[in-house]
Amino acid sequence: MIFFRVFFFKRSTFILLNCFLLFSCGRLDKVITPGDSAPKKEIDVTTIPNAVPKSEPKSRYGNPASYVVFGKRYYVMDSSKGYVEKGIASWYGTKFHGRRTSSGETYDMYAMTAAHKTLPLPTYVRVTNLNNNKFVILKVNDRGPFHENRIVDLSYTAAIKLDIIKNGTGLVEVRAIEPGITPDNILSEDNTEKTFTQSTVFYIQVGTFSKLENAEILKRKLKSFGDNLIKISSVIISDETLYRVRIGPLKDTKLSDSIVSKLSSFGIFEHRIVTN
Repeated sequence: MIFFRVFFFKRSTFILLNCFLLFSCGRLDKVITPGDSAPKKEIDVTTIPNAVPKSEPKSRYGNPASYVVFGKRYYVMDSSKGYVEKGIASWYGTKFHGRRTSSGETYDMYAMTAAHKTLPLPTYVRVTNLNNNKFVILKVNDRGPFHENRIVDLSYTAAIKLDIIKNGTGLVEVRAIEPGITPDNILSEDNTEKTFTQSTVFYIQVGTFSKLENAEILKRKLKSFGDNLIKISSVIISDETLYRVRIGPLKDTKLSDSIVSKLSSFGIFEHRIVTN
């Protein structure tokens, strides 16, 4: 993250460029330019173990109250306790291998790490591919991805383990886990393989209303996406019926990206990926 502070004096102007360590110059490059790739050599990911959650102090530089990228402000969470979210994962590789991450650590594409926009650094998470039930335990030590339709950026190795390298993205669940929990305990206590069933479709949720007529107004507003794609579903929370406007079902993340990129033209600036 680069901040410019301009100080005006009577006879001269001094420009101070302050490169804040939340985003090193290399990390900022990740935000701005495309062109990442996998390494040329193949690796045996079975020899690389999951990250083991442990208690660590928060990164001195990676946890500001908030920061701004591409004009959008992100608020860093005080705690990861209870965090769970479903959405689309991407990955990053050779272009950033060896560069400084937002936490100050060096990015290693062969390590079991990830980047997240708002979780405290570091946080340990379980990331599960909802299409095949494979999961990994990762240390979140970086910021990103700053794509409006992604929730987590995986290391190259993590992406291989989850089988999302070929497509480049995958539908996942990200769940924060507490220090002291081993990967074996996570599988035996949570029984992951029974918790998740194969899911190949998802929805883009764009609004929740207490009145059905307001949900119907938004549905009509979005009809250009196709009437068959705009759904209204209801849910009862604390004895109140809420009406959720969703776009889907979708299978293709590229189509999802195209839809999300157009939401701002309808005055919609927040959305979430849901699977049911």
